[in-house]
Amino acid sequence: MKSKPKEKSKKATDHPVQHHWHEMNRKQRRDMMRKVQSQELSLEVVHPDAAGIDIGNESHYVAVPPSRDNQPVRRFGCTTGELKAMAAWLKQCAIQTVAMQSTGVYWVAVYDILEQAGLEVYLVNARDTKNLPGRKSDVQESQWLMKLHTYGLLRNSFRPSQEIRVMRTYWRQRNDLVQSAGRHILRTQKVLTQMNLQLANVLTDISGATGQAIIKAILAGEHDPHNLAEFRDPRVKASKEEIAQSLEGNWQEDLLFVLKQEHEGYEFCQKQMAECDRQLQQYLQRREDRSHSAPLPEEKREGRLRKKKQGNTPQFDLREGLFRMTGTDLTRVDGIDVLTATTVISETGYDMSKWQTENHFVSWLRLRPDNRISGEKIIGKGRLPTNNRATVALKMAATTLRKSNTYLGAQFRRLRTKLGAPCAIKAMAAKLARLIYRMLRYGMKYADKGAAFYQIQYKQFQIKHLKWKAASLGYQVTPIPAAA
Repeated sequence: MKSKPKEKSKKATDHPVQHHWHEMNRKQRRDMMRKVQSQELSLEVVHPDAAGIDIGNESHYVAVPPSRDNQPVRRFGCTTGELKAMAAWLKQCAIQTVAMQSTGVYWVAVYDILEQAGLEVYLVNARDTKNLPGRKSDVQESQWLMKLHTYGLLRNSFRPSQEIRVMRTYWRQRNDLVQSAGRHILRTQKVLTQMNLQLANVLTDISGATGQAIIKAILAGEHDPHNLAEFRDPRVKASKEEIAQSLEGNWQEDLLFVLKQEHEGYEFCQKQMAECDRQLQQYLQRREDRSHSAPLPEEKREGRLRKKKQGNTPQFDLREGLFRMTGTDLTRVDGIDVLTATTVISETGYDMSKWQTENHFVSWLRLRPDNRISGEKIIGKGRLPTNNRATVALKMAATTLRKSNTYLGAQFRRLRTKLGAPCAIKAMAAKLARLIYRMLRYGMKYADKGAAFYQIQYKQFQIKHLKWKAASLGYQVTPIPAAA
């Protein structure tokens, strides 16, 4: 006699969806996609007044629910007038929220005009929709985006406020100029080597005062090594004789022409950087003073780790401008200088309420562990590559803690010994991100307790762990009395 088969338990996905897409696991998402494709009516409508836009270079396809217009999918051009007509048509169709993919920079103008029209715009990452079936044309793409957004299956990407976006534009432009200036210096060094002028072997940086003075003299027609060595700065370790020996080269006309071109390009980048500094300074001065006229904290000093002022640093007091804008001094945190603080603020803003907790902020920066879990067990660990400028800046800041005689420096060295350099850098970058989150959102003040305090704290933790381990094995740990 055959036993009666057991009745299968009803899955949670058979009921109306109560969570958004980012709150589901992989199995729930797969079941959800089957329901979306089969048009099952048990899905919960999250955004009833939703539309989808397929962004393109020359035109955009906009889809609204069929009940809102006789022609639910329309094509609009990319000019400002046509984009305003798109916004007016969406308002006419009683649309309140719109979803579109972040395609290149073509979405920026569409986003701004729709936002000005009072519509809620969801900027969607293409990775969330590119593998979904059923899209064969631009029309179907826009309809698919509208359908997913209606059921709340698309995550909105973070975009800072207009105030922060203006600051980000200035700062990104300045960083691009810094990189361009660095490329000109590399090509200048290459030309000098081709002429057998070994200036890089006696000078730490040819973009310094001595290197630039010698290059200008060479371009002015001075080719005598001893006369060029007279431009040596007293702080240079190499003697005049050593500099003169390195400047005995082959003065070729074609290479001198390339040297002139690269030097002019470097000076042009420096001029453009100075203009960016002036524009950024004026912009920060016009911002609201959130420090409430509080005095700027004294700048921290780290002794041997304190670096000399470099040529790429801003030509004004950027630290004071950031303190006035945010109401807190992020440079008090060890490893974070004014350039790192500016990069983080220009990319994320100072309003940390956009993220519910500091863990959400760390996850957005892709600094969390990528643990692959199945059956409540970790079956593998992946990598979370990202080109987020704030993440890169925090990782660079974490690397400077290697020789820092601070609490964070001692913690980094322990993690580096235990986990290796890559994992330690990522972990300390996440630590810095949490400190920044607390300072910007709750106004917390950071105070370094020193490396010795961390060593004592870690020693107490080890003793507590050893006592627990010994007790679990039936033993007892007895400390050895100190020698007299």
